[in-house]
Amino acid sequence: MKLDVLNIQGKSTGRSIELPEGIFGIEPNAHAVYLAVKQFNAAQRQGTHKSKEKWEISRSTKKIKKQKGTGTARAGSMKSPVFRGGGRTFGPEPRNYTFKLNKKVKELARYSAFSDKVANTSLIVVEDFSFDKPSTKGYMNLLTSLDVTGKSILLTADYNSNVFLSSRNLPKAKVVNVKDVNTYELINADICIISENSVNQLRTSFEQQ
Repeated sequence: MKLDVLNIQGKSTGRSIELPEGIFGIEPNAHAVYLAVKQFNAAQRQGTHKSKEKWEISRSTKKIKKQKGTGTARAGSMKSPVFRGGGRTFGPEPRNYTFKLNKKVKELARYSAFSDKVANTSLIVVEDFSFDKPSTKGYMNLLTSLDVTGKSILLTADYNSNVFLSSRNLPKAKVVNVKDVNTYELINADICIISENSVNQLRTSFEQQ
């Protein structure tokens, strides 16, 4: 499977690159993608929600009425959950929502996301480039030249601060190192732009498995 390599002006460089079939040409596994996205979203939760139980309420413990003969339910104190200002029964407690996911499942999910992008012609390969200085306008021109609208993600082989800073002010654009990209970021983007070296890096990593 080959794709043309474009320059930052959106023109063909006359070269094409072979995409590894095991990464960009597999049958997407929807369940693996679901699990990877679920794990990512769970890790974003702070888990600091808390309500006070009966024993944590600071109120008088005096018995407010006699046990029997009132015609209503018995009540021990104003801390009871049945009274306004009382404790909450089985309320939320701080907890950690993260869960473990097998490394191979996460890789399958990521490869499924890459394959889906290729199947939907939402993957663009560009030659490696850099900016002399951070320029939001320069990055916008890049997206315009590549005819990219909507959410986009650019995968680079190396961290380039000028490229990263150029995209930072654009709410629908993101720049990520190809080694760090996760399944959620891939499927959340309408278009995935990947540098030539990033493809080679993915191929090397895949062959070493």
